[in-house]
Amino acid sequence: MIKQALSNLKITALNEMQQAAISAAKKSDVVLLSPTGSGKTLGFLLPLLPLLDVEINTVQALILVPSRELALQIEQVFKTIGSGFKVNCCYGGHPVKIEMNNLSQPPAVLIGTPGRIAHHLRRESFGTKTIFTLILDEFDKALEFGFQEDMSFIIKQMPLLKKRILTSATSMEEIPAFTGITNPIVLNYLNNTAAAPDLKQKMVSVDAADKLDVLFALICKIGNAATLVFCNHREAVDRISDLLWERGMPNGTFHGGMEQEDRERALLKFRNGSYPVLIT
Repeated sequence: MIKQALSNLKITALNEMQQAAISAAKKSDVVLLSPTGSGKTLGFLLPLLPLLDVEINTVQALILVPSRELALQIEQVFKTIGSGFKVNCCYGGHPVKIEMNNLSQPPAVLIGTPGRIAHHLRRESFGTKTIFTLILDEFDKALEFGFQEDMSFIIKQMPLLKKRILTSATSMEEIPAFTGITNPIVLNYLNNTAAAPDLKQKMVSVDAADKLDVLFALICKIGNAATLVFCNHREAVDRISDLLWERGMPNGTFHGGMEQEDRERALLKFRNGSYPVLIT
């Protein structure tokens, strides 16, 4: 199954961290410490595949994430894997009615933010008797965002868990007791340069009055490669977007002032290449 998944993902080989995660998950619960962008998503999705049972038609695995964007990203990767198992997302800002309809025919894998998943559990939107696998992705961020109470509540509703996988992009001196993780295999790749994304940082010093012109020139030099432009304020996002459109450069915008549907559409267009530039 994993071999076919890699073929569907057009990946020829796994990195060291991903291989170690698959091996560790066969033996015990896992705590995976690895930098953002190092491939942690496959580090927990691939070990999950052999744990899913085609004979079970209710939720078998729950993946908790700190943000809706991460939930959608993981959902997309899981769909690309082509396992044949149904997957759904639940997150704040998404219509509850749609989620309830999706859960009426339960997915094998449910991905969601703690607040929304806790909401559905209180409404008994889905059962927990067949949830044997729990994945806490970007757990450090989830704690930072204040999701501890919701996560604790959720985990208490799943007494039959057999496998727990926790990922974090920062070191953790102690794993909170509410996770139920007691004797995990800890894989620490935080200082492993091979696991870190291959990034180069360059700085351009420029007068404030020339920033937009220089930004435009830099984006033109980069060419058609996918480009993210980060700004300090929403107003700057819209201003720079308008400037680029005026100069004939298609781009998308992404910020908290946009409707959820518009944000998701912007991410989709950036992901499929419709917009080579995303300003956020």
